[in-house]
Amino acid sequence: MNNAYQKKQILVRTLTYILLVFWGLMVLFPFYWMILTSVKSYSAYNSEYVPKLYTLAPTLQNYKDAFAAVPLMRYFLNTIIFTVATTALMLVVITLSAYAFARLSFKGRDLLFTGFLALMMIPNELVIITNYVTITNLHLRNTFTGLILPSVTSVFYIYLLKENFGLVPDNLYYAAKVDGTSDLGYLLKVMIPICRPTMVTITILKVIECWNSYVWPRLITDDQAYFLVSNGIQEIRENGFGRENIPAMMAAVVVISVPLVVLFLIFHKKIMEGVARGGLKG
Repeated sequence: MNNAYQKKQILVRTLTYILLVFWGLMVLFPFYWMILTSVKSYSAYNSEYVPKLYTLAPTLQNYKDAFAAVPLMRYFLNTIIFTVATTALMLVVITLSAYAFARLSFKGRDLLFTGFLALMMIPNELVIITNYVTITNLHLRNTFTGLILPSVTSVFYIYLLKENFGLVPDNLYYAAKVDGTSDLGYLLKVMIPICRPTMVTITILKVIECWNSYVWPRLITDDQAYFLVSNGIQEIRENGFGRENIPAMMAAVVVISVPLVVLFLIFHKKIMEGVARGGLKG
């Protein structure tokens, strides 16, 4: 009986690992294909009637061409400024908002929070239209302020952080108030250190979101001085290599993707830990 059970467990485990390996290969294959294409020469790529899964003559010329076609380093600097400023401002906004909803008592708090959650059901396209009209009327097009302002808050992150703040025992808050600690001091000294994994997760996810931003920067800027890396890809496609030089395009995409891949590999455990904590309710 035990042998039959053990064989069944081994079979189930083997099938599980086979499916996981297959799924992993399916997920990683686009990245492999991107890197492979980026090291193929233009002539070699175009001569392949049937795409090959390898190359015998890799080249880095495509990467040189990517930096020569457009000011890619300027786009990197713009993206870093946009990402750092947006993430820092958002952390301040969502932290204060989440603390108010989780710990402070005021009239209409629950109703207001329900209204915030209802905003998540509004299609993003409608929000973009409203933001575009607002930023245009304020004459903030082609400015970092216009790029940053619409992204300094997030209902989902407020909800996630509010749930984490709600897990902190009330006794700590009452003890801090007895000791004369202000609400801001309690937030900085108690709440944020306890909920640091979630804060780190939100920071990383926001950085990834800002780095990948395309629609809003493309809509609100037409000045090359304010282009982000996502706009740089389109600029390369339209005014750099044209649509036929796929290897050079892939080289640019690899360069832009590397920072995010490295960031995720370093902090993936923190991301999973923070998301898991956000799903707990005590």
